[in-house]
Amino acid sequence: MALLQISEPGQSLDPHQRRVAVGIDLGTTHSLVAAVRHGIAECLPATDGRVILPSVVRYLDPVQGGSGRQIGFDALAAQVQDPANTVSSVKRLMGRSRAQVVDVDKLAYTVVEQDGMAVVDTVAGRKTPMEVSAEILATLRFRAEDSFDDELYGAVITVPAYFDDAQRQATKDAAQLAGINVLRLINEPTAAAIAYGLDNGSEGVYAIYDLGGGTFDISILRLTRGVFEVMATGGDSALGGDDYDQALAAWVLAQQGVGAALNPSERAAVHAEARRVKEALTSSASEIFRASVVGQTIEQPVSAADFETCTAPLTTRTMTAVRKVLRDAGIAKDEVKGVVMVGGSTRMPVVRRTVGEFFAQEPLTNLNPDEVVALGASIQANALAGNSKDGDLLLLDVIPLSLGIETMGGLVERIVPRNSSIPTALAQDFTTYQDGQTALALHVVQGERDLVADCRSLARFELRGIPPMVAGAARIRVTFTVDADGLLSVSAKEQGSGVEARVDVKPAYGLSDEQIAAMLQDSFATAQQDMQARALVEARVDADRMIAATRTALAADADLLTTDERQGIDALIEALRQSIGSTEAATIEAATTALAKGTEAFAALRMNRGIQQALAGKKLEEV
Repeated sequence: MALLQISEPGQSLDPHQRRVAVGIDLGTTHSLVAAVRHGIAECLPATDGRVILPSVVRYLDPVQGGSGRQIGFDALAAQVQDPANTVSSVKRLMGRSRAQVVDVDKLAYTVVEQDGMAVVDTVAGRKTPMEVSAEILATLRFRAEDSFDDELYGAVITVPAYFDDAQRQATKDAAQLAGINVLRLINEPTAAAIAYGLDNGSEGVYAIYDLGGGTFDISILRLTRGVFEVMATGGDSALGGDDYDQALAAWVLAQQGVGAALNPSERAAVHAEARRVKEALTSSASEIFRASVVGQTIEQPVSAADFETCTAPLTTRTMTAVRKVLRDAGIAKDEVKGVVMVGGSTRMPVVRRTVGEFFAQEPLTNLNPDEVVALGASIQANALAGNSKDGDLLLLDVIPLSLGIETMGGLVERIVPRNSSIPTALAQDFTTYQDGQTALALHVVQGERDLVADCRSLARFELRGIPPMVAGAARIRVTFTVDADGLLSVSAKEQGSGVEARVDVKPAYGLSDEQIAAMLQDSFATAQQDMQARALVEARVDADRMIAATRTALAADADLLTTDERQGIDALIEALRQSIGSTEAATIEAATTALAKGTEAFAALRMNRGIQQALAGKKLEEV
């Protein structure tokens, strides 16, 4: 008799098969990956149990035998020792030219201009921000695949709400380099709202105050029966916890009278100490700032009041953005039902107090501010992968900046206003301005200024083949389509003849399809090396576990062994312990297998003893 696979209407034919889909928070200072397991969203830990991965990559010198790069905590530990090749806060460079990067000269590593974008000059060559971010994303991808022991189907990756088209496209390119299928890009405040909305079942108007390591977003959302409508969004993609660190460091150096320029190592050390002091002041009234600069050791007491004073302009900037976004949403602050605090920088007492006083209510902090964005993204990823009955979860997100085209005189004609819900498609008709004109050049821009020179150029393309007509007779419809990721395509069509041209906007930050292919080839060239390094770590972990398990068994049941058998197992343990220092995974794996086979008889004896103990004193009918 044939077996039938039964499933509920609307479910996959195999309801037991799950796709591994994750949410990734690619942050300025640290990144996380989360997934829904057993119906609960949770952040996935590394083998050491830590869920946070510092967004830091160190490139090693191949001439001196360096093998590629270090990522995460290993790279963070080398930041002071090797600042020129240790790249942190790379998110601030995404989709930007060097001139557009705020405080670029304060970075400990060297940023240069290449093909219209900011790239990092390292001992291993020039690295684009997408390549650096891909290293971080690939590490998170491997973590997810190890956690589920399965390939990754796809990921929802979060971006700051104020990321423009170029920065969003750069993020998608980084994911492609990391071998990740992007299910969707969603705004970080929206992800936080998903986590809070589904956890707390709340409805109403909420403000999402998101202060991360390098970006600040403020969004006003309305939550109604599973619909997350972003009413307005604003912020600053160059303002975050890093700026608080720099402000504190500058204040301390001024107090100590240090006027000389610091070298890269000193800048990195001062910045690291400023971060430590800032974090200490979240739970104490004062802390000592200690650092060695320009040949002297400085010690400066820093009180919580000192910190608030020297960083006050930054906190004020965030509140200015809050007031503006409330005006854009057309609501008063007392209409806000709750204020959700997102991002590690919201742990600063001055930030929580300032926000609480402005809204006259205690901000919501019951979810970990470091994890809430990744958790929300994982819920959305689970739905998009078809694993959840919440697949009809509706996200009405918005674009942060207006989109338009250049018109005569260098003016901007806006077609998609900022804070328009996405996905969306809007069109506008234009015409020719010369008799007999057969082509039209279109320049796509993004921004809120009236002059093209003050906005960001996104793309240029031409519509050719327009029938010759008198000026003003042609009717050319220009359509802007923004997808669910916030990415743009533009088409132009002459209504009478049907002549059409279109462009999928690849912003002019310089990364072409050919460059992506070349970078992928580079990653393939180092893939073997990466796999070997990963296999070595896994082999060492397995060996440690095998040794620990065998020693535990010996401590409990060594009396089952003869002297020769015990000596044989001890010799195998020692051989495995010695092999852990090897740089060859195969050597460690062989020693692990030898110990496993050498203890098979011991394991059988222990099992027999366990069964005997379990059955002792029982009658046959009781078994």
